[in-house]
Amino acid sequence: EGQNIRLRGEGTRLADGGDAGDLYLEIVFAPHPVYRPEGRDLHLDLPVSPWEAALGQKIVLPTPDGKVDLKIPKNAHSGQKLRLKGKGLPGKPPGDIYATLLIVNPKVTTTQEQELFEAMARDISFNPRAGMGG
Repeated sequence: EGQNIRLRGEGTRLADGGDAGDLYLEIVFAPHPVYRPEGRDLHLDLPVSPWEAALGQKIVLPTPDGKVDLKIPKNAHSGQKLRLKGKGLPGKPPGDIYATLLIVNPKVTTTQEQELFEAMARDISFNPRAGMGG
């Protein structure tokens, strides 16, 4: 993005019949529904489930080159960045993909789901606000 391309002789022809001028193009990326480009690097917010983040699982991530298996590290946290070297926009050198993890909780819609969350609240010693002095 931001690159300028000159096409010699492809511009407007002069009214007096002279040679055509040059055409200058500036490259602008249309917004992408997943990626945000920064130079050759691509950034995205990657939604993961709480169990994918806690257990460290493989997920399939689409890239401009095709799908890749991405290993989410065990005990990953929301906001953590993962880098896929060389999977960004092509060039010399190629860009990278930076995926920022966003942990997304499921909606609790059944009695069984409610019981699972209640069991976690009871059995897992975890206070996300422990460092806030409260």
